[in-house]
This record gives sequence, structure tokens and C-alpha cells, in this order.
Amino acid sequence: MASITIKDMSVSYNKGKTYVIEDMSLKVNEGEFCVFLGPSGCGKTTAMHCIAGLLKPQKGEIYFGDKIVTAPLKGIFEQPQERNIAMVFQEYALYPNMTVRKNMSFALETKKAPKEEINRRVDEMAKMLSIEPLLDRKPAELSGGQRQRVALGRAMVRNPNVFMLDEPLGNLDAKLREQVRYELKKIQRKLGVTTVYVTHDQTEAMTMADHIVLMNNGRIVQEGTPSDLYDHPCNLFAAVFLGTPKINTFDCKVQKKGEDYFLVHPSFILPVPEEMEESVKLFEGKTVIFGIRPSDLILVEEGSEGCISGTVDGVEPLGEAFLVYLNVGGQVIVFKYSGDKTSFSGQLSLRPNASKFHIFDKETENRIND
Repeated sequence: MASITIKDMSVSYNKGKTYVIEDMSLKVNEGEFCVFLGPSGCGKTTAMHCIAGLLKPQKGEIYFGDKIVTAPLKGIFEQPQERNIAMVFQEYALYPNMTVRKNMSFALETKKAPKEEINRRVDEMAKMLSIEPLLDRKPAELSGGQRQRVALGRAMVRNPNVFMLDEPLGNLDAKLREQVRYELKKIQRKLGVTTVYVTHDQTEAMTMADHIVLMNNGRIVQEGTPSDLYDHPCNLFAAVFLGTPKINTFDCKVQKKGEDYFLVHPSFILPVPEEMEESVKLFEGKTVIFGIRPSDLILVEEGSEGCISGTVDGVEPLGEAFLVYLNVGGQVIVFKYSGDKTSFSGQLSLRPNASKFHIFDKETENRIND
């Protein structure tokens, strides 16, 4: 197993006129499950391909452990086959004329591994992935989920230093995606292999990652644990991108009344929590963006102070909870309710959890409060 270190990496497809990745630096610890997350075109797959040796950056260095594998300015570039990596893509790319066993053992056979060792490793991985009954079948006889497990097994059976997955669950239905997601994380923990996983699906990132690298426009926006990014997004992009349903946001003016500060919106006034006053007071008289997640709103009696009130615009039952849509001064927001109430109509009043405020600079969209 190996850690991965990237230092000041930049990638351009037009000789430096524009960069798809610019000055990227990152450390992925040994055995870590690291997810590259972001919208299409943000550079996450390009970064993975550079780590794998499928692309050569214009500048920067990449290390596997203490060994440098990419350094274009020093003339160093190890080919993918020399890096002991394994990759799985959205398309399964199985050999159609080979059985599952043959697909999984093929890479080991080409390396002339002993037959007993090959059979042992294939059988162990097949058991781990629950595909033992499928070993004598060919890909055409398998479902989509079964094929994806075979593709994962074919990659993992090689005991790679680094395991790379590029949108591997994209072709699976929702139920199967959830199942394979759980199994994949369990196997990764058991093997302890350093893993880089690319996705635009924030649910996959939040449920699987030890370390999320959120990217946009070729740069790292924020990195950290799932709870770091969810609870303390560094800017509005991070706050909106993570979380389902997405965060509610309002343009509010910071005003001081007496010794206290308030967030003033045309439809409500909220007191700024005492622990946030020091950072918010710098924006007195200015407009900021106030964010609150749907699950951080609390249903209270109508007319209570320090609340957001609105008219019920729609309700979506989720089984264990309800998503209630409220019209607040012409803006529709979402409230996630998990209590005993089962019907919603008319006016509702919601109190934001004071410890869960997210406040952003209107101009820079960077986070204001700690």
C-alpha cells in the first residue's frame, strides 16, 4: 500500500493557454478512502488519470509513498503498468469470451503467478464479493450489478498499491448502487488499500469517504472529512453542493440593535448567536448570505420570535420524515421534519438551530462565521 502526494500539479490541453487543473497539491494517506467530488468538468477525472499515469501534467510532482512517479520538469514519468495500480470505470470492460474466473485471474496469469496462488486469490475475492456461484459464467449471463462486482474483483485480486474507481456505480439502479457502495467500502477497509474514487454524487462521497476532495474549475475548493465539509463549508459552493435536500439560503442585512446583532430579511429577523457576533459585526450594514439546512429547522408555535414563517407550498413524505416546502416571501424553502405530525397546511413557523448557522460574504461567497 502507498500514500499519494501531489505537489503543485497543473494540466493543460492547449499548451498552457488554459488549465483544467492548476497548482493542485494534495496528500492521500496510506489506506485512506479518498473521494474526488465535484460537478462535471471540474477536473476530478483528469487528476485521477494523472495519478494513474494515463496523463502527463505540464508541471508538478506525484509521489507514491516516498517514490516519485511523475515529475515532468525532472524528466521522470513512470508508465501506468509500473505503478501497481488497479482501475475500475463506469463501463465494466470485461472480456466477453472469458468466464468470471478467467476475467479475474487474467492479470495474474500474465504476470506468471503460480496457479495455486491465482486460484486462492480469486476464490477469496469471489467470496468477499459474493460472486462465488458466478465463477463459471460469462459476462453476458450476468446482471449489471454482478458485472460491476466482477470488475471490482478483477482489479482488487491483484493486490494493488493504489485502487482507483471512476464513477464505478453510475450504471447501477438506486437499490443496487446502495448495496454495492456498502460492500465496496467494507472490502476496502478489510484490505486497507489506498483508494481514490471519482464521483459527482455527494451521497456516495458522504457515505464512503474518509477524505473528500471537493473540486470546481480545476481547483480544490475544500478537503477534509465528510462532517468537516458538511458542518463547516468554506464557501457557498461547498455548502450548496453537499447536502440533500440542498441548503436554504437568504440574502439578509446585518443590523445592530443595542448590543446585539441581527440578520434582517424582508420576511423575518433572526438574532445572531453570541459566539458568531465577533465575525459577523464586521459586516454591519452589509448584505450577507444566511444558510440553514432543512434538517436544522425546528417547528415551533406560530408567531414565536426569532423564527422563519411561511405558507405550506407542498409536502413530500419520505417514510421516516417529511419534506415540507414553505413559501417565505415568494421564496420556496425546504424543511425536513421527523416528528409525529403527519399533515401540514397553512402557516408554519420554524426556528433555525442557532448552532447550525452558515453565514457567507455576499461578494466573495466565503464563509464568515467559524
